[in-house]
Amino acid sequence: MGACVVRILIVEDEERMAKTIQSLLKKQNYLSDIASDGEEGLDCILSGIYDLVVLDVMLPKLDGFQVLERIRAEGVTTPVLLLTARSTVTDRIEGLDRGADYYLPKPFAGGELLACIRALLRRPREMESGAVTFGDITLDEESGVLSCGTEQVSLNSRERELMRILMRNGGSPVARESILVKVWGYDASPESNVVDAYMSFLRKKLSFIHSRAGIESVRRIGYYLTMPEENACT
Repeated sequence: MGACVVRILIVEDEERMAKTIQSLLKKQNYLSDIASDGEEGLDCILSGIYDLVVLDVMLPKLDGFQVLERIRAEGVTTPVLLLTARSTVTDRIEGLDRGADYYLPKPFAGGELLACIRALLRRPREMESGAVTFGDITLDEESGVLSCGTEQVSLNSRERELMRILMRNGGSPVARESILVKVWGYDASPESNVVDAYMSFLRKKLSFIHSRAGIESVRRIGYYLTMPEENACT
């Protein structure tokens, strides 16, 4: 059974360091993007598509502390791992006070970075029930099992992420472009029909477990879940 898709943003202006971190993440099957300055990093974080941010302090345009302050002021709760060569106690306190979840001084070992990332990624899952419900269906976000009554079907990692997005939006339309970026990343072609294909897969799985939930599309807008007023599983 595939793991959940995890997307990490690396905000680092030193290209070599950014590429090294990205390579480490790729080996752990994490998807990642790089932003090379504070303003670009802020825009990326506010897009809401990332599960975790690796944020350097010393950045052009906006430093890491400023980025932290702004995203927390906007109510963004995405875990942030702060990286910096400034490792005094005062600097660490400032970073944590401004909203960082962990502070890792440079230089650091790759294994230490990955351990911090794993710990931070576990935190949201420990605080949530791990399941989301819409109408007559329930998705176990950890196992990827979609159920309706006693009927169950397993979703692969892409299907799981798509269904989670739809269910958490509670029947409100989700933009196709937003889905494409969240699940396949910024490199995905806007002309790709991969989203449509996966929605078809999900419709078949809903039918397989005899759910009355449906997936509808709105031209030029996106997709949303529907559910008749009377819920029933057979």
